Amino acid sequence: MERKKASDYPQELLDLFHEYQHGDITRRDFMDRAKKFAIGGLTTVAIWESLKPNYAWAQQVPKDDARIKSDYQTVSSPDGNGSIKGYFARPANARGKLPGILVVHENRGLNPYVEDVARRFAVANFVAFAPDGLTSVGGFPGNDEQGAVKFREVNGPKMFEDFVAAAKWLKSNPATTGRIGAVGFCFGGGVVNQLAVRLGPDLAAGAPFYGRQPSAEDTAKIKAPLMLHYAGNDQGVNSGIEAFENALKANGKTYTKYVYDGTQHGFHNDTTPRYDEAAAKLAWQRTLDHFNKNVRGGGGTA
Repeated sequence: MERKKASDYPQELLDLFHEYQHGDITRRDFMDRAKKFAIGGLTTVAIWESLKPNYAWAQQVPKDDARIKSDYQTVSSPDGNGSIKGYFARPANARGKLPGILVVHENRGLNPYVEDVARRFAVANFVAFAPDGLTSVGGFPGNDEQGAVKFREVNGPKMFEDFVAAAKWLKSNPATTGRIGAVGFCFGGGVVNQLAVRLGPDLAAGAPFYGRQPSAEDTAKIKAPLMLHYAGNDQGVNSGIEAFENALKANGKTYTKYVYDGTQHGFHNDTTPRYDEAAAKLAWQRTLDHFNKNVRGGGGTA
């Protein structure tokens, strides 16, 4: 299928698909409300098909890439759902211990896009672990639509404890230096913010992409330098930026904020038309620099 860009769609239609992806409306609701955009022989089914993820587009680092080695690991999570399975990727010829990066998925589970992000970190000489929050309900089911349904079946507080357990497992893993960072997208961005609250100094750096913000009270507990990535067109998430920034500043926290003008929520996800190549590449390089400085290096300002 030909890759389309966000600019090929009316903003109202993109917002409608965003509602559907986040479980605010059903697929039938989406189809009904998208009818007015089905013109010139275009059907609502064709519109939906063009907007949903195409995993082949996210293959930046193939699974069998000789530069990396990867497998699946199961981590004990006694305070969560008992255990959480994840994708573990690291350089094939690593010399000595390396910094670790926890990669937290969107609200649809550990899909091929997120696994590919983990491999990208491995190519950049990090040890990456991408846990699947859907482990307790059978794991990522193979497509995002079913993944979103499964996601709503999981106990939210217990799932967060699973991510805490995964972070602690990565930090203590013999392949890592004991210094870890965390990156997350959408729901995962919010998890990164909450991990920064929970883990305190045990998290060396965080890079949430369009993630929900913690309360001012919780923000005071953050120790890790944060790099905050936001899309320009993302009213729901962006409504919390000002209060978060005020709390970060009031508590003397180290952070950098980037808003990528003209982009949509999910602009880093290269499986959908919302992907913005220029913004995604820039945000990725900034994130690598952030982690190289604060997780691989000795820290400093973000």
